[in-house]
Amino acid sequence: MGFNGNDVIMKVLPDELRILAEANNFIPIELHKVHNTKRGLRNSDGTGVLVGLTRIGDVIGYYREDGMKVPTEGRLLYRGIDIHEIVKGFQTDKRFGFEETVYLLLFGKLPDANQLKDFEELLGEYRTLPDGFAEDMIFKAPSIDIMNKLARSVLASYSYDENPDDTSVRNVLRQCIELIARFPAFVACAYQAKCHYHGGESLHIHYPQKDLSTAENILYLVRPDNKFTRLEAELLDLSLVLHAEHGGGNNSSFTTHVVTSSGTDTYSAIAAAVGSLKGPKHGGANAKVMAMMEDIKANVYDWSNDREVANYIRKILRREAFDGSGLVYGLGHAVYTISDPRAILLKEKAEQLAEVTGMEKEFKLYKSIERLAPDIFCEVTKNTKTISANVDFYSGFVYKMLNIPEDLYTPIFAIARMPGWAAHRVEELVSGGRIIRPAYKNVLPGNEYIPLKDR
Repeated sequence: MGFNGNDVIMKVLPDELRILAEANNFIPIELHKVHNTKRGLRNSDGTGVLVGLTRIGDVIGYYREDGMKVPTEGRLLYRGIDIHEIVKGFQTDKRFGFEETVYLLLFGKLPDANQLKDFEELLGEYRTLPDGFAEDMIFKAPSIDIMNKLARSVLASYSYDENPDDTSVRNVLRQCIELIARFPAFVACAYQAKCHYHGGESLHIHYPQKDLSTAENILYLVRPDNKFTRLEAELLDLSLVLHAEHGGGNNSSFTTHVVTSSGTDTYSAIAAAVGSLKGPKHGGANAKVMAMMEDIKANVYDWSNDREVANYIRKILRREAFDGSGLVYGLGHAVYTISDPRAILLKEKAEQLAEVTGMEKEFKLYKSIERLAPDIFCEVTKNTKTISANVDFYSGFVYKMLNIPEDLYTPIFAIARMPGWAAHRVEELVSGGRIIRPAYKNVLPGNEYIPLKDR
């Protein structure tokens, strides 16, 4: 078998090479049972394999009793503090909470008023990109995917750092705080570049504002007229807080631990985490929810009719509707069972904006699906697993109400999660000590080398 090298250049790989690659990388699922592997680092009951310890975040969705997994109301703790208490604290004070949350995750304690003010000012000083960065690193090579450009912007930051390879805690904290402050500008510039160079739209370049919160800055930077309401900023701020951290086992935070354990620089570790979050099984889940909801809206005549809504959910679960996956996106979670506290908090705030934007009818449809789908899931699949709406079920709808383009859904997730990644990087540097290296068993028998003339 031969092939023309130009085939590769033309982006089309010959079918025989694809078939070879697939055949020689296929491992029958039965072999995993034979060798008792932990596929996806999951135990047989779906729980995660314990591979590390953390003091940053805790995700609680069940407890064990007599060796059994028992569902319980979901809880999310940041540095031991319940997320409900954190949100109640800043909302009662009628202030934004993301900056306080960043401080808590990085340093392990809540700031007092002066510490918070100083930290907010520090973030404000770091928000502006280095001279020439946007022109040379973003606008000269616009990307059709904002997450790709975000990862490249993180890596490019290495070249603008006078001390990029120093992995002391002091230097890594400085690097991470700069990245936390600059992520909104990275994302906004990448989005504007895409709209202009790939969409033919006018180029709107705005500069970050030192005296605005992170949520306010995001809206200020991505909107052509810079305008937003207080309620809009509060809702986006809440979303940032709820996405800031989710334990060390989620894919992107674990990636941060793995890459950090090699001893590499901050920019390499964070860029790897961005790449992980880009995956549709991780950071892109809310876009799947939005696509599913558009399909439901188009095929259910009366959104207020429980019977009509339920029948279409059954079709989705039977692989007769939407994308044929048999999945109701936004329901179920690896840890949460009875409830996801992030979804509860986001839903409460989203209801306020739905009333203001005239989207109550659509919001009620979301609530109907959340209410009906768990029982229908059990009915259709014969699976008694307890499931509930996760944060992705409502986050896409929130961004839609905020008139945020779908291109920015996952990048905003990255802006929110950057503090969690930073905290996990510091924790790995302080307490890790060993390069993370799980084992893989080779299941291919030995082969002999055949000389080229005999093949």
